[in-house]
Amino acid sequence: MKIQRKSLTAWLVATTMLATPGFAAGTHPVTGDALADDQTFTYRILDEHSSVDPQVVEDVTGSELVRDLFEGLMNQDAEGNLVPGVATGFAANDAKDVYTFTLRDNARWSDGSAVTAHDFVYAWQRAVDPELASPYSWFMELMSIENASAILAGEMDVSTLGVAALDDHTFEVTLTTALPYFPQMTTHATTFPVPRGVIEAHGRDWTKPGNIVSNGAYVLTEHLPNERSVRERNALYWNDGDTILEKVVALVINDENVALTRYMAGELDRTEIPSGQYPRLSQSNPDETTVFPRLCSYYYNINMTETGNPALQDARVRQALSLTLDRDLITERVTASGQFPAYTFTPEATAGFNVPNVDAMNMTQAERDAKAKELMTEAGYADGFDVELIYNTSEGHKRIAIAAGQMWKQKLGVNVTLANQEWKTFLETRGNQDYQIARAGWCGDYNEASTFLDLVNSASNYNDSAYSNPAVDEMLANAKLMDDASAIYTEVEQIIAQDVPIIPIYHYTGAYMMDTDLANWPIGNVEQNWYSRNLYKRAD
Repeated sequence: MKIQRKSLTAWLVATTMLATPGFAAGTHPVTGDALADDQTFTYRILDEHSSVDPQVVEDVTGSELVRDLFEGLMNQDAEGNLVPGVATGFAANDAKDVYTFTLRDNARWSDGSAVTAHDFVYAWQRAVDPELASPYSWFMELMSIENASAILAGEMDVSTLGVAALDDHTFEVTLTTALPYFPQMTTHATTFPVPRGVIEAHGRDWTKPGNIVSNGAYVLTEHLPNERSVRERNALYWNDGDTILEKVVALVINDENVALTRYMAGELDRTEIPSGQYPRLSQSNPDETTVFPRLCSYYYNINMTETGNPALQDARVRQALSLTLDRDLITERVTASGQFPAYTFTPEATAGFNVPNVDAMNMTQAERDAKAKELMTEAGYADGFDVELIYNTSEGHKRIAIAAGQMWKQKLGVNVTLANQEWKTFLETRGNQDYQIARAGWCGDYNEASTFLDLVNSASNYNDSAYSNPAVDEMLANAKLMDDASAIYTEVEQIIAQDVPIIPIYHYTGAYMMDTDLANWPIGNVEQNWYSRNLYKRAD
């Protein structure tokens, strides 16, 4: 399919307006807002980002940086709709298994060289190259790109991947099966282009300030690990005339309460609302509290391998732990930021997803607790057992873990030991199944249920529970061949509600303290794919 001419024209007109003389005069050309003299946006992040290499990054924080530094084929607008990026549009054949993207001729790298279709070919081949071992290589396989699976298995060379530069400005992708939502997947960081010559010249150091060459609206000018990163406006970005923010600063602040204090002192323009403080802050600072639905789920992984806790290998025990978690109490008293209690992995906000009717949703909490005790007795653990729960360092994660541990102790006699780990250590521990129960969170990489449910596929790199159910694998494979796979997604959710490889706890909301000077935050985008070039700061 192609982007409709009317939509593309409207988009071009709207963006062209931003380059009018009104902008130079210090007012926003569309809203008329007076612009602040200092266009610096400073915000808090919980942990050091995993990377700013598009084919290496694997966390939300890092992806936020990458979206500013690099630009892929397509972007999203404030409502999550596709809009042009490096590509001005795309077309699909009738079978929807070949997509052709037309690239703009004025896209430039920050060193002045042209961005071409060859850069995308290199980046996508790099993403599936076993030598790189990209943590998101599975995403490229999920995109159904021809030969991706065989390349990842070491059976074919990366040069056989189903991507081609027909010329400098035409990029073609061949799929193994029809995938109607394929263009949506190109907004993901893993698919962004990278500069081959720079990578070959600097190796792993290519992303360091001074070495990095990028094609987004900003360039990386400073990075102090575990402290701060700074990106500044890229004058060679093809649409730089529309950019208003000059500088974006991300500060690593592990303690959410310290972050709130610094926000109140005027050091931050945005920070997360600390767990449990939304009711108070919405009263004291109503114009600065911002809450909206997110395409994200908070859950606990259960290690289902032989290295896990023996008690947790019994589905009845896992069901009991899930049933006794009082999600209403957690979301109302512990997190208290408008989160939605979760009994399924996939959020209701997901496009085209029908929330299945799982048993736990139809019970009172007292009925869930009673059923849990029956299950524990049947499994031979009427007196409970000992278990360790790990989480990455965060006061919010700690509060939820304490609440969960108290519920399991009081209702089931389960003795819970809590352990926190720094982010990168935590990711390694969880990914290696060196845990018993582990905190987890997942935000959709695109707006379709498979972005969540593919994590319970036995082949997924992010199946940290090491859950394996051949029936689920087969259903998820069949779903990719269907125009409407909602019935399959419902069935998969019902199966994992019985098998409990994960315990869904809540579906996220975005809950921010946001300076009223900061404008144009895309609260209507449930994926929260935000771009600093679309933001601006008003004058006081």
